[in-house]
Amino acid sequence: MQATEALYTYEILTMEQTDLIHKAADCLTRSFVGIDVNGNWIQEPMVGQLNLAYEDFYQFTKDYLDSTVDQGYCAVAKDADNNVVGVLAGDTNAPEIIGEDIFEGSFYDMNVILRVLEDVDKRFMEDYKQRNGKELIDGELLHIFMLGVTAEHDRHEVIQQLGNKLITKASSQGKKVILAEATNNKSIRVMGKYYGMQKYKDIEGNFIVHTYQDNNKLNSIPLNIADGTYIIIKEL
Repeated sequence: MQATEALYTYEILTMEQTDLIHKAADCLTRSFVGIDVNGNWIQEPMVGQLNLAYEDFYQFTKDYLDSTVDQGYCAVAKDADNNVVGVLAGDTNAPEIIGEDIFEGSFYDMNVILRVLEDVDKRFMEDYKQRNGKELIDGELLHIFMLGVTAEHDRHEVIQQLGNKLITKASSQGKKVILAEATNNKSIRVMGKYYGMQKYKDIEGNFIVHTYQDNNKLNSIPLNIADGTYIIIKEL
């Protein structure tokens, strides 16, 4: 089989690459809303459960990339035709707790996901302050927010190469920690295997997790797919 290096190239996006930012947002959106790749259904469980539409989720994703790409932590995999087939998007912002619904109309149920993420983020930041005696501030860590891969071949290699790009850069820039909110069992396995990330335990030794069975909007998600959203972490 042709080597992955010949199939895909990898780069970190800049603000000027507007066409690639659009393609990256499309790749992420399709992998979150749902796409068939070689007979395997790829979908983020909360997005699927809430039946969020492509158009709404694309705009959310594009807005995120537009607001964070200048930080230099959005890596893409491109095929020979310059199509984006993999994206790992992150930022160096401390988690923001808004505490109220901000999405409206057909995208209203995105507020459910926002509350899940804010739940685990808030508990992490409280634990961080208790451990370190200070608030977490912007620039201290790399927050991995979205991973999406639509490549038909060598998907695991794509995932690893994207992670290598961002983790190497984060380490070289003095980041001490990589943080993510893992929303399903597969992402926990993938982040553990390829990025060395593990479920985070708070100062009392408990996982920080929002359990879907306790959420009346998400409790129909099968346990074998996902039991909750966990904070996962890797120290650099």
